[in-house]
Amino acid sequence: NITKTALALQEAEGVSQEELELINTWSKKPLTAQEVYVFSVRLCDNEVDRDHERFPGETLEALAPMFLGKSGIFDHNWSARNQAARIFSAQVIQEPERVTQAGDPYCWLKARAYMVRTDDNRGLIAEIDGGIKKEVSVGCAVKRRVCSICGEEAGAGCGHQPGQVYDGTLCYLSLEEPVDAYEFSFVAVPAQPQAGVVKAMGVKPPLCRGGGGTESPGGAGGSCTQGAAAGCGTAGRSG
Repeated sequence: NITKTALALQEAEGVSQEELELINTWSKKPLTAQEVYVFSVRLCDNEVDRDHERFPGETLEALAPMFLGKSGIFDHNWSARNQAARIFSAQVIQEPERVTQAGDPYCWLKARAYMVRTDDNRGLIAEIDGGIKKEVSVGCAVKRRVCSICGEEAGAGCGHQPGQVYDGTLCYLSLEEPVDAYEFSFVAVPAQPQAGVVKAMGVKPPLCRGGGGTESPGGAGGSCTQGAAAGCGTAGRSG
């Protein structure tokens, strides 16, 4: 499972009629544009991060539909009381003019999320609008972490060290074959150079949870996406 933390993009966005129809596929009663607050979320990208790992474009494309309907919570605390938002659309955004450290065109996973406006979340909305809530972390599970040098899976003993350069080529772990997406969380600690990342890797225990970034308004197998501070007992590391 992977936990990624990303910075908010400062864009004021409203809700279109098409988006309202998508939102209402998740609501129990029809909601109006005046009842909802909508914002965009930068979940993760395909750049090599500070832990020398990356989501290739294929993984981002596979993750997009997995995040539909997933909740936005706080600090990866899996409690119904912490549910604050819900993702209603997700797509991969291509920026071909930019090249990643891995040598391919840059892309990132953008989601649109909504909240129902209430007295209780008025402060949260103000903090998003004011740029205070600028980071989120997403949780997902992947089957494979693959060495970029030799193609062996992490832990297979290939001997290559992520972050080292071999014959002019950077070694990193490619996060492949996603099996599930869990949630995105408002968090405080950015770590990825562009989007910010926090994650812990390990074997997924029965109750392990996982978690990416926000833009301002308008399985089996895998590695653990939850850090020790969130209460995960899985051995791993955090960024």
